[in-house]
Amino acid sequence: MTTDKPVPRSPLGILASATATYGTGRPDDIALPRLPGFVESVFSPLAYEVVRQCLAERPDGGTSRSWGSPRASEAESGGEAESGGGSRTAVALAALMGDTTTADLASRRMVAGRVHNPLLFMQATPNSVLGHMSREFRITGQMFSLSTLDDALTELLAMADLLLEDPELDRVLVLGVELGGGERAAAVYRELAVDSYPLAGLPANAGRAAALLLARPGAGAPVTLRADQTHDSDTGTAACPGSIQGLFDLASAHRRLSRDGGSHRLATQPQAPAFILTADSEARKETETHAHQ
Repeated sequence: MTTDKPVPRSPLGILASATATYGTGRPDDIALPRLPGFVESVFSPLAYEVVRQCLAERPDGGTSRSWGSPRASEAESGGEAESGGGSRTAVALAALMGDTTTADLASRRMVAGRVHNPLLFMQATPNSVLGHMSREFRITGQMFSLSTLDDALTELLAMADLLLEDPELDRVLVLGVELGGGERAAAVYRELAVDSYPLAGLPANAGRAAALLLARPGAGAPVTLRADQTHDSDTGTAACPGSIQGLFDLASAHRRLSRDGGSHRLATQPQAPAFILTADSEARKETETHAHQ
């Protein structure tokens, strides 16, 4: 492989995937959940929703209850996170610019001389929603947020591969979030000399998110992913810097292969690493059994 971009050096198993869009005009746009302490922006609710869907698809996280459901009450849990799947799961969130809706709102308030709202500062930090999710879903492994001008999918897969070298971890939950064409996003893309970008022309509070739950093959994953070792991809759609479109493409391929079997070559963008996805028939049967229980 001629690229020097980070790619997963070992195969990864895809346990579950989920996507969500809001305010895009698509027929599958969702109704956002209400999150205590998170206001004005759809960034954190979208991140929460794809994680909830992804974990609900894979209920065998190792805890006594489905970890895709909100946490038990403090009385039920004894005020502590339950041990099991959550303690052996890491999370990585990718977003080129983070919560631009909140950042823009905080900036406008400051310029107008209005009193600073500490809640806006808190939720403008992507790690804030990760902390909320760790409490709701009892995830106590490492958590990271990152921004990249490269393909977000490739960066997240490489990070998952690295994290799974830790014998204390069994799974890595990766997700990406993008918001609509607010003033801050438009200014950044102009600086990057990008004319067309994801969700351009949509309201600032439109957004999309995608999540994948990853493990090593052999962990009951219905689909296995590996980097194509022959050459970089010369096909695929030219991606905007930091785009999470690759996460959507991978989630779509995962769902199809989980259902129909077979294999698929995923090219995220020209001159970038490509990936080979292969369905595991035995793991597919196991997943179908979980789905019907």
